[in-house]
Amino acid sequence: MLKSVNRKVALFLAAVAILFIFLSFQLPSYPYTEVDADIVPKGLGFLLLICSILLFFNNQEETEAERKKREIPRDELLMLLAVFGIILVYIFLLELIGFVIMTILFIFFTTWFLGYKKLISNLAVSVTFSLVIYLLFSYLLQINLPAGILPI
Repeated sequence: MLKSVNRKVALFLAAVAILFIFLSFQLPSYPYTEVDADIVPKGLGFLLLICSILLFFNNQEETEAERKKREIPRDELLMLLAVFGIILVYIFLLELIGFVIMTILFIFFTTWFLGYKKLISNLAVSVTFSLVIYLLFSYLLQINLPAGILPI
């Protein structure tokens, strides 16, 4: 039953989807809104569950070329793990340092680490993107993002 990789991945994704759907039903509902905040998580959870079911019943045999595509070289695996570590640092320091500073640092160092070496344009993009997103959320959408150490 579980001899293909697709079936193993499908079962794992189905378990994640069921957990995600269960947790999205735990979100509180707000009485004065037409579209509640749990619509997107529930929709994504059901979509993931449907896709995992389709993947489970996919009868396509895996060829040798597809197996070779699945193998990740060691240096690329280390790069993926390093980017994952940078993302974890970003998540843990976001509340403490603040959205603007952490997002600037995250975008700048991640793109530099991944090979983009034009420092001036990299800095301009990271600062501009972070400030535009912060201003959009804060003033247009009126959603507070973590200010951190900045007196914003």
